[in-house]
Amino acid sequence: MSLRTFRQVVGAATGAALLLLVAPSAVALPSGPHRADPYEEVTVDPTGTVTPDGTITLSGTYRCLSGTGPVFVSSSVSQGDPRVRHGIGGTSAVCDGADHRWVNSEKRDPGTLQPGAAHVEATVMELSGSGLPLPRFHATRQQDVTIAQD
Repeated sequence: MSLRTFRQVVGAATGAALLLLVAPSAVALPSGPHRADPYEEVTVDPTGTVTPDGTITLSGTYRCLSGTGPVFVSSSVSQGDPRVRHGIGGTSAVCDGADHRWVNSEKRDPGTLQPGAAHVEATVMELSGSGLPLPRFHATRQQDVTIAQD
């Protein structure tokens, strides 16, 4: 793969991932678990953590079938105002039909996210297609969680 092609793929993947992290509601997926295939699934652990320096960590499991492009598990969290979501990292995913763990962490300004109740959305998304890669959603879940001080 040439450096130019690599940069194009990385740029497109970054743009699509940022779209999911910055505006996950733009995909208009309703709350609860949703899957492109009934066998594909993403879960969210009932507890996340936040450190005094503002680093928040969310985790869970995922399972997806084969994909043709790069696959990621993205997550976002909101507290208080549900219109304000904070993208929390992104993890590369392996779609082989097996269960896998995902863990996403992101450092926010201290105090942005506090211990207590929160709402998390996790999505397993693949970038597929020729030319400009487009997102293909394998699974998504929205869930209330507790953020604990770490």
